[in-house]
Order: sequence, then C-alpha cells, then structure tokens
Amino acid sequence: MADQQEDEDLKMALRMSMQNSLPEPKRSKPGEIARSPATTTPEESRRLQRELMAAAAEKRMMAAAKSAPSSSSPSKKERSGGLGIKEAEMKAKEVNLGNELSEKEAYHLFSMVFGSGASKDILAQWSNQGIRFSPDLETSMGLVQHEGGPCGVLATIQAFVLKHLLFFPDELGKVAANMPHNLYSRRSSKSQYVASNNFSAFTEDAKTRALVKSMSEILFLCGNTKRAVIATLSDVSNSIEGSEGSPKNLIIAQALEGLSIESASDLQKVLKVDTFTSATSAFKRLEAMITIFQSRMGALLFLISALLSRGLDRVQADRDDPSLPLVTAPFGHASQEIVNLLLCGQAVPNVFDGSMDLGGGMFLEGIPTSVEVGFLTLLESLNFCKVGQNLKCPKWPIWVVGSESHYTVLFALDTAVQDENELEERESQIRKAFDAQDQSGGGGFLSVECFHQVLRETSIQLPSDKLDRLCSSGFIVWSEFWQVILDLDKNMGGLKDSTGQMGRKIFDLYHFNGIAKSVLNGSQAGGESPVQRPRLTKLKVSVPPRWTPEEFMAYVAVPSGIAGSESSGKDAEVAKPEQPPQHAPLADCIRTRWPRAVCNWIGDPPSIV
Repeated sequence: MADQQEDEDLKMALRMSMQNSLPEPKRSKPGEIARSPATTTPEESRRLQRELMAAAAEKRMMAAAKSAPSSSSPSKKERSGGLGIKEAEMKAKEVNLGNELSEKEAYHLFSMVFGSGASKDILAQWSNQGIRFSPDLETSMGLVQHEGGPCGVLATIQAFVLKHLLFFPDELGKVAANMPHNLYSRRSSKSQYVASNNFSAFTEDAKTRALVKSMSEILFLCGNTKRAVIATLSDVSNSIEGSEGSPKNLIIAQALEGLSIESASDLQKVLKVDTFTSATSAFKRLEAMITIFQSRMGALLFLISALLSRGLDRVQADRDDPSLPLVTAPFGHASQEIVNLLLCGQAVPNVFDGSMDLGGGMFLEGIPTSVEVGFLTLLESLNFCKVGQNLKCPKWPIWVVGSESHYTVLFALDTAVQDENELEERESQIRKAFDAQDQSGGGGFLSVECFHQVLRETSIQLPSDKLDRLCSSGFIVWSEFWQVILDLDKNMGGLKDSTGQMGRKIFDLYHFNGIAKSVLNGSQAGGESPVQRPRLTKLKVSVPPRWTPEEFMAYVAVPSGIAGSESSGKDAEVAKPEQPPQHAPLADCIRTRWPRAVCNWIGDPPSIV
C-alpha cells in the first residue's frame, strides 16, 4: 500500500509539473535524455519515467516550501502530500535506482578497500567469492568459502544467518512493512530458547530468506537504521530485470564472463547503487538481486554495500589510521574494521567497549553498544588484546571467531549458555549489597553496623565465632568476608558445596569453518572419493565453578596448556572433567568467554585456520 501511494503521489506531481514546463531530470546524462524515442529501449524508457517523476516531485515540494507563509503555513505533512519534506525527499531519492559512482567516489572507495598496491591475486580473491550455501547436506546451513580473503565478510553474514535460522525460523516467511531494522524479533534473547540441531532440515527457500534478512539487517545497521545502500552490477541487474523466464544463473554467468575488477575505473564502469530507507523495499530488492550476490562478485559487492551504507567519510572517521587499506596485505584478509562494521555498524578497529582516552585529546574507539552476534579471538588468549563485554556477551549465543589468518563461527542452540551460573549470581548479589553499604569510597570495608545490614539483605547466617572474628577490629574487609562466605554452607547463605557441582555448567557448542576441505566420501562403487565441503564440529563444554578472584586471576595468568597441572588441589578436584580435556586453539578462544572451560569433541580437532 505504501509503495502504491508513493507511485500515485509521484504521478500526480508529474501531471502538475507538466502543466507548466517539463522538469529537467538531474540524474541522467545529457546523451541519454536526448535520445529519440525510436532508439530508446523499454528499460531506458522506464528509467527515464522514474527520473522525471522523481524530479517533478522534488520541484513541487521546493515550490510549496517557498510559497507557504511562515505565520500561517500549513503543516509540513500537508505541503508534501502527507509526508514531511525530508521524508518526501528521501522517498523521491529512493525511487532513483541505479546511480553510478562518480570517478572521485570510485577512486575513494577502491583505495579505501584495496589501497594503491593491491596485487592481482588479492583482487582475484575478492572478485571470485560468492555468498552461497554449502551443497553438502551436513553443512548445508553454512556459507562455503573457496577463496582466501573474504572470510571476515562471510563469517559475519553466517553469524546473522544462523541467528535467523536457529532462533527465528517462524519469522522467515514474514516481511512486515514496519519491522525494526535491528531485528524483526518478537522473541527476547533474555528468555531461554533451545533451537533445533537438525541443520539439514532447512529448506532452500528458508535459507535464502534468512540470508536476505541477514544482509538487510547488516546494511541497515551500517546505515544507522536509517538507510541501506545496495551495490549491484549495472549490466547484470538490468539483464535480470529485463529477463522473462530466462534462468538468472545463466544470465549472470554470461554477463560476468571476462569481467575483472583491477582498478577504480573498472569499479565505476560496472557498479550500480540503490539507496533504500524502507526495510521492506530493501528486502525485496535484495531478494530480487540475490543471484548476483551468490555469484562470484557477491562478497565484494556486499562489502561495498556496507561501506556505502555507512558512508565513506564516516568509515574513515571511525578508523584509527584511515591511510591503511581495509583489506590487509599480503594475503588479502578482511581487517578487524570490516568485521566490526558488519557486527556493530561502525568501522572501528578495536574490540574493547566504548572509548579509551589516551590523553591530550586522543581517543581510541571500540564497540559502542551491545551487539546481536558477538566476537571472540585467539589473540586475546595470547594477551594481544582484550575483547569487551559488548562483543563477548552478545544478545544471541553466536560468535565470529578470529585467528591470525581466518574467521569462523561458534554458536550454541541454547540461549541459557550465557546465563550466570549459581555461584556467579550469588557472588554478584552479595558484592552488590556490600558495595551499597561501603562508605569508604570504594575501599572495600564496612562498619559493623553496615555489615549487619548486608547480612540481613543477603540472608547470610554467620556462626557467632566467625561473626565475632570478622567484627573484632571494628570494620569488615571484603576479602576476609569473602573467604568466610566460601567456607560457609550453602544452607546458611554461603557458597560451600561439598559436591563440587554447584554452579557447574555443561553445554554444547558448534563450530563452523566455511573453508572447503577435502574429505573422503564413499562412492556408489564402494570406494572412497574426495569431496570438498566445510567443517562442522560439535563440542561438549564443561565449566567448573569460579572461586575467589585471586584464584581466577592466577589461573588466567597461567598459559592454558599448563593451567590444569598447576591449579590448586581444591580446583583440581572441582574442575576434574568427566573425560580428559582435549586441546585446540579454538578451546583457548572459548576460555576467553568461559574461563576454565574444558572442551571435548569427536573426530578431528576443530580448525580456526
């Protein structure tokens, strides 16, 4: 209905403007407008009509704005046919599909992404990777990667796709006109939900719609929920729009034959840019053009779409060093800035929360807010960085996992994996009550009177001998109080647990690596033949209780490979796994989210490279 009303408004504007003089379209090249009707193709005629209608609407709005008296002027909505002036201008611009980049914009975009010295190999990697699902049944819910380099783009899209497939399967068939840009979710991430593990049951239609929803969501995220810019290939999209019954894959293959992107001028010649302010319109456009994004140019086109949605100047302002290309040399990997742009909508290079003040008016920018899907990195386990809570604890239990050279995806089916365990929740409750009574300015000690108030609020029943010992000096220190709580029975409000199971977590995680790997598969003749397919690994994770902050910090300071052998006797007893722990770099990443986690899996170790 909204699109139909928009068309009617534009047609009315065209009729009104033509009563005086035909508006001059500002978007077409003079040669295109001057072409005679005899030589004008149907596609060009439709495009010309859209441009005339949009220009007429703009002219009518400008004239109305100038002629209206300031004291008794009608409302902005009345002057623009029911829309505010800015809204109407955005609507008029939205129907102007297929803008080309100027030479300056194309150069800025190309140099921002690839720099001035990108090798042909890097350019080939990024122009030969489509956004396609794996044909292998066991990994059919995953995007397959054949070229190195664009894994950061694919892994982030994959994370959003999994969110829609796993936690919103019933929403895939719906396209609401006014759905929120940040997610069309009615389900809260705070309520427990367990998704199905039957990954091969997703239909092709469901996977495609999840992909389109994910792409739309990411682009609006980059556009600050106000707009999405969709970059496609002009010749290919025109061929698709004008085709009747012809297979789209065949049309695209023919159009892409011999096409290469090696310079800014190459990019300018082939790129077509559409801007949308409506989530519904953007979804429909992406759905119509999805075969282009599935083609070998798909990953590059989506990256360009995200950058243009954010705005090239804003992208450069987000970065710490705008002189460096977003695609890193010498292997052409996606930078952290690209991954962060797709995760949080800003091309910041850091993974900590908020901003870091370096003094002298210098700031480093991190992740500003909580995110839908998160990020973990092997580099944190090596003490090269610290991932903040915004990325580490996303709204949904899905994480992009970064290594030195690759990006993969880790996810859980149960949203409860991110809940605090019993010990952590009790510790937070007691500490909050203690801090509320702390009048020392954060010194960590209380008066006897305030201490008794804490005991009442937290329902802690201390034996008289322990109470007298704590209060003997006239003030109570947190560290001494905490040691008493750890040795106090649970039924008296303490945290002592003779079973060693209180607060223990046991859950499953899944790891997906989109890089196609050769695996043996039985052939019909009874032999085995190599097949290329991504890798999906199920991990059993056991997380023992967290004890004192001192013990926790001591554990973190010990390298993960020897932590188990140097833990205290009490820790060793509590953390004793049901099976011997297995080690892989992914386990180190998992422990940055769940300290002391013990991981087990069947078969080959999960690979993050």
